Order: sequence, then structure tokens, then C-alpha cells
Amino acid sequence: MSPTNEMVVLVDQNDREIGLMEKLEAHQKGLLHRAFSVLIFNEKGEMLIQKRAQSKYHSGGLWSNACCSHPRPEESLETAAFRRLQEEINLSASCSPIFSFVYKVELDNQLIEHELDHVLIGYSESAGSINPEEVEDLKFVSVEYLRMDMILHPNNYTEWFKIILLKHFYQLKEHLDAQQHLVHESR
Repeated sequence: MSPTNEMVVLVDQNDREIGLMEKLEAHQKGLLHRAFSVLIFNEKGEMLIQKRAQSKYHSGGLWSNACCSHPRPEESLETAAFRRLQEEINLSASCSPIFSFVYKVELDNQLIEHELDHVLIGYSESAGSINPEEVEDLKFVSVEYLRMDMILHPNNYTEWFKIILLKHFYQLKEHLDAQQHLVHESR
């Protein structure tokens, strides 16, 4: 199945399923659907980011989080995240959901991203490897650098990634601080 004829799960504002639709059609019509964004961190607290392949049907050539996609019908967020990490960057990491948000933005190619985006977090010391159909580049960077660069060069980043790091940063930071506290207690 090609990426543009995959089905997405249409949802209401409370993430209740209301139907299925072909992915490209959902983006053309701007209908709310379930999505996820995976954030991967290493022991230094650096975040793994990817530069999307130019050939992607939207947001090609922009920097984004480690991976993002849509769960298939009947697929859990954790399973979908694990699957897409392997497909996009050949990385195996378990991820856990930490928060979600709804957003709607107009993208290139006359598409509308209207998603209930579940943010998941995982940990890995490996950056994986590039699947050139999905990704042009991968690197770990500090969150502080990333946030500053997003403010200075917003057109270099995907819309959902900017929302996660600039509008929902305190939810993310709260989770990372709690995780760091657990690591220090276990030592």
C-alpha cells in the first residue's frame, strides 16, 4: 500500500473514532484524524530530529521530531510508533504517550493538517539509520538549541513540531524532569 492511499482514523475532539478515510483525502478536506509524534531522547537529554525527505507529500525538506505518522485502524499508538520508527529510521525503541493536542494548519500542496496528535516519548542512544524515501538527515541536538533555532528560523521546521516545542514545552519539560529525577533516585 502506498503512503498516500493508507487509511486514517477520523476522530472527534475527544478522540472518539467516527470513521475511516484515505489519508490524502483527509488532508485535502482538513478532517480531524488521529496522529502521533514520537520524541526520542538520549542519556544527555538531547532530542533526535530528522529532516524529512524532499519527496514527502507535504513538509518535505523540513526538520521534525524523530518520527510522526498515523496509527492504522485497530492499531495502538505504541505499536504504531514502534512500527514507524523502524520504517523511517530503522530504530527500535519503546515509547509511551505523554500528552495530546488538536491543531489545524494549512500546509504546502493545498493540504490541511487537522490532527489530534498524541505525543509519545522514548529513549535511545542510537540515531538509527536513514530510509531515504522518508528521511534526508538525522541528528541529536539539545532542546535549548532547538527551541532557539525554531524561534529564529521557523520555516525550517514542521508545523506540528513547532507546536510541540514552543506551545507545549512545559508539558514536555515536566515529563523529562520527572524522568531525570527517577534516574537519579535509582543510582
